[in-house]
Formats: sequence, C-alpha cells, structure tokens
Amino acid sequence: PVECAMFQCGGCWAVLGDSLHLCAQEERRIGLLVCYRVTNNVAWEDSLMIGLEGALLGCAYNVLSCQSCGSNVGFILYSAPSDLAYLRGLFCFFKDSIICYLLEKQTIIQASKVNFPAVTLEE
Repeated sequence: PVECAMFQCGGCWAVLGDSLHLCAQEERRIGLLVCYRVTNNVAWEDSLMIGLEGALLGCAYNVLSCQSCGSNVGFILYSAPSDLAYLRGLFCFFKDSIICYLLEKQTIIQASKVNFPAVTLEE
C-alpha cells in the first residue's frame, strides 16, 4: 500500500503499531488513531480508570503506555457512551503522543499532521 506508516512513541520512538492495522480514526473529540493490533512495545494497566472530565467523561478504560519509556500513548475503552461505543476493545493512540514514519517518503511526522485514507468502524 502506498500510504503505509509505522506508529512510534513520541518519547522514545519505539514502534507501537502500523497503518496496516489501522481500523478507525476519531478526530471530533479526542484525536485518535485506532488499531486492532499493536506491537509488544505497548503495555496496558490491568486496573480500569474512569474519566471524570473531558472527552472521556464517564468512560471506563485501560491506559496504554510505551513499554520502553513509560509514556502514556492512549487507551483501550472498556465502556463508553453510545457515540464512542464503536471504539470499545480497540487500541486507541492519542495522535498528540505518537509520531509516524511514512515508509514511501521515508519521513517522520507528528501523527496529528497525517491524514490517512478514511477508515471508520462507526457505522
């Protein structure tokens, strides 16, 4: 595929996933890249967190972090209001916390500045 990218930790550049496993993008509320598979460099807490404010208000989720440097890179949604329910059980990376290595261009860019082809699970 032309627009292949690796998703890397913004702190230490460890590889967290890739665009071949990208299954959704959420831009309206949080700014996420959503994958159904990640690398062993992604760790998650067993305990659930509850969102008390902001975009994750009322949501229960597990925090995703980089195994190498411990940076918070996203979450796995456990329960959510109906408008975010389609993200449950998937690996949600904060675009502001990761960088992308674009294979074709051999360029590194902030994930928040990359527009991947439209994919969505929302429907």
